[in-house]
Amino acid sequence: MRLNSISIINYKNIGEAELSFSPKINCFIGDNGMGKTNLLDAIYYLSFCKSHSNPIDTQNILHDADFFMVQGKYSLGDKDEDIYCGMKKRQKKQFKRNKKEYDRLSDHIGLIPLVLVSPDDSALISEGSEERRKFVDGVISQYDNTYLQHLLQYNNALKQRNALLKLEQEPDVSLYEIWEEQMLIYGTYIYEKRKLFINEFTPVFQNIYEEISGGNEVISLSYQSQYDNRDIAQSMKNTRERDRILGYSTQGIHKDELEMLLGTYPIKRVGSQGQNKTYLISLKLAQFDFLKRAHNFSPILLLDDIFDKLDSNRVKKIIQLVSGEMFGQIFITDTNREHLDKMLSHLGNEARIFSVSNGNFLQLTAI
Repeated sequence: MRLNSISIINYKNIGEAELSFSPKINCFIGDNGMGKTNLLDAIYYLSFCKSHSNPIDTQNILHDADFFMVQGKYSLGDKDEDIYCGMKKRQKKQFKRNKKEYDRLSDHIGLIPLVLVSPDDSALISEGSEERRKFVDGVISQYDNTYLQHLLQYNNALKQRNALLKLEQEPDVSLYEIWEEQMLIYGTYIYEKRKLFINEFTPVFQNIYEEISGGNEVISLSYQSQYDNRDIAQSMKNTRERDRILGYSTQGIHKDELEMLLGTYPIKRVGSQGQNKTYLISLKLAQFDFLKRAHNFSPILLLDDIFDKLDSNRVKKIIQLVSGEMFGQIFITDTNREHLDKMLSHLGNEARIFSVSNGNFLQLTAI
């Protein structure tokens, strides 16, 4: 699978751009704030129907403009795919596949599998458990649409139960029972899928980390859920009064945690900057490997300024990894031309390099 070209109008700081891409390596060089990451975000948008950095669609429209448009032309096996997104202020977003608008945006997720590695990944380690659940859910949803639908249904039931908890007058018990039954049905499915995924994903992740780090560090993932040791249906019933005081539901898969360990300790507590960065990159490259096996073709890989805070040995190992045959089309941003030149000298594949300045793109050369 590959993205052949993209058309962008009024997306973030990109006023207008028409770019054609190499099927292998595409590099974007420029200072911070020039539009490199926004270009990757537009590609991300075409896979996930939303921005990676700002979920509020109207805030992704170029300042003083009334709309944005992003359109990508893909090759998926022997098929051509035309994906279009348009957003006007005060109007509903349009998302189309081959000129046909989707009834549900969730039906698009998984068509164009994509992995983004970016500085924002640090939130997976530094922030709360919601970030880590989103990572797990994001991987599984790209190859299992049933999981995504169950997740949406669970979140709706959770929202409804939380609304009951905030009513001034005590609601009828039967209303609790309706939404708790929905949470139990969908939550049980999600729990089982998450547990299976982590068991299969962890060895892949560990192998990649070992290759990048040189095998001197032991890392692991541990999935923690209330489903492991309690009757969730009874727990939801027992905690209704407490949950009313708190104003939210304390029981269910929305409280699951993915512990990220270096040795036997949370990497958040003991990891250096280089170890944290290696951990995160290994997670994302393992995600790539997992999605490739699930789809039987390579996802698009976006590498946004990934070499900062890494020593030369780890940079070299990452370059060697992404130069392997398992990777398909790659988009890379960096402020340092030396990093890109070093990577391209190892890759030995066709590459296009673009200079980026104030939302404008100039193709420098094709290697």
